[in-house]
Amino acid sequence: MADIRKIEDLRVWQSARVICKDVYMLTRKEEFAKDFRFVQQIRSAAGSIMDNIVEGFGRGGNKEFLQFLTIARGSIQEVLSRLYRAFDVGYITEDELEIVKQNVNSIAIMIHNLIEAIKKSDMKGSKYNTEQL
Repeated sequence: MADIRKIEDLRVWQSARVICKDVYMLTRKEEFAKDFRFVQQIRSAAGSIMDNIVEGFGRGGNKEFLQFLTIARGSIQEVLSRLYRAFDVGYITEDELEIVKQNVNSIAIMIHNLIEAIKKSDMKGSKYNTEQL
């Protein structure tokens, strides 16, 4: 992680961006789009994944990053739950559910691995880098 200078370099954020895009595409489908409140909720949860990753990264400290990664992990589960609801009411097909579900499960593993790597790291975060002072 030492070579990562900007959020766009983080693979986990890139994957969160794909999920967000997928959710937006699915919620544009005619029947789904009519359910305004539900669309707003699932889009918000999907955006929360990438937003919390970037906010934690931007804080510059591992403790803060861990906190925001944990929140992002919760948002992943929220998106997954809402995807099942969308499938259950016929807004999305089983194939659509499975494709996004694979991406959601993949990012959940990435976040878990990132959390574990940060916990094991001796680095405290970029804000503690004395070379920048």
